[in-house]
Amino acid sequence: MVLFVSGRCDIVAFYSEWFKKRYEEGFVDVRNPFNQKLVSRIYFSDVDLIMFCTKRPIGIVDYLEKIKQPILFHITITPYKEDIEPGIADKNEVIHSVKDISKIIGIENVFVRYDPIFINDKYNLEYHIKAFSKLCSLLNGYVKTIIISFMDEYKNVINNKSILKYREIKPFQYETLAKKFNEIAGKNGITVQTCDENLEEYGFKRGECLSKELAFKLTGKKEKKWSSRECGCVQLVDIGAYNSCKNFCRYCYANYDERKVNDNFQKHNINSSLLVGNLEKDDIIKVRRK
Repeated sequence: MVLFVSGRCDIVAFYSEWFKKRYEEGFVDVRNPFNQKLVSRIYFSDVDLIMFCTKRPIGIVDYLEKIKQPILFHITITPYKEDIEPGIADKNEVIHSVKDISKIIGIENVFVRYDPIFINDKYNLEYHIKAFSKLCSLLNGYVKTIIISFMDEYKNVINNKSILKYREIKPFQYETLAKKFNEIAGKNGITVQTCDENLEEYGFKRGECLSKELAFKLTGKKEKKWSSRECGCVQLVDIGAYNSCKNFCRYCYANYDERKVNDNFQKHNINSSLLVGNLEKDDIIKVRRK
């Protein structure tokens, strides 16, 4: 089993002490987002690999050497300011943490995500190229792969259209970004790939967030394909909860109700086996082994 921490919420940034406690107690419970009374219980003894996905990794760095399973990190670093990412930490601090993590778990196991990309009058092509160039120069020697993606029109994106003010990206703009990004990354010993987006016609390399080959290299097991997605990634078991991340990124797919985010944050109990709230008498708990 590959544990995902997390695509639904930045657990490392806001709930890292809870995760540490769950790891030490040996299990974590996860509510089914489509049926709240169904709870999956996951024992860390059944976990083959832990994949952390975060925008602020500092909360877990000092704990990594206590984790027995192989570790993979996806760390998102974008060029946006507080108008787009009101809850994001100082990005210089994030880059420093990337370097620390790379030294601990190895450069092959650290991926930086420059995503999602969108353009408007402020965040135009020139802005992205300049920001990407600075990022690659700072990451030289610490990261081998940067994963990029382009913004999709999720519910939250549409709700925040007046803030994002995004424009359609034209074919020539994709080509310009591909050419410049590949050139910049190459000079810094880094490869750029998409998150399974088919943009090869413009010059982007297509890849997976977690391929079967990398999973096998890290675990020695043939992990099954992620059946709920069309990409080539292996199955990830997410322990997060929607509407619980206080990054409040205006483009986020996992948050779509800020009032609910604040409510869920208040319901968080560091001593609970659940990220949000506590187990209830009528919950149906089933152990998940795969």
